[in-house]
Amino acid sequence: MSLRSPLGRVLGLGAAKEGVQHWWHQRVSAVALILLATWFVLSLLTLGELSYENVHAWMARPVNATFLVLLVITVLYHSQLGVQVVIEDYLARKGVKVASLIASQFIHIALGALAVIAVLRTVFGAAA
Repeated sequence: MSLRSPLGRVLGLGAAKEGVQHWWHQRVSAVALILLATWFVLSLLTLGELSYENVHAWMARPVNATFLVLLVITVLYHSQLGVQVVIEDYLARKGVKVASLIASQFIHIALGALAVIAVLRTVFGAAA
């Protein structure tokens, strides 16, 4: 016996009317992180000496810069999803919850923008 309504069973929607979208986004971003983190670690291991010049030259390659930006964006997106769940589950007061969710969103967006700008400045020089 199910406690879900017939329409809810057909549409796959839960009480929040969002279904499993958040859950799927966490899983897909986790798989992307496994692939991107593996690329990142293997790339740095094969780089040899981790001097400033070597790492700068490595980052300046278009493929590496692209994957690095994807890694940063995926890390921050996955982090934002996780922090959102923690806030929703553990903060009881509605006002504090909403303010925390908004602050978390802004912080993650700001960190993402700073990280992408840092990579682009490295790739294109200080003029970017």
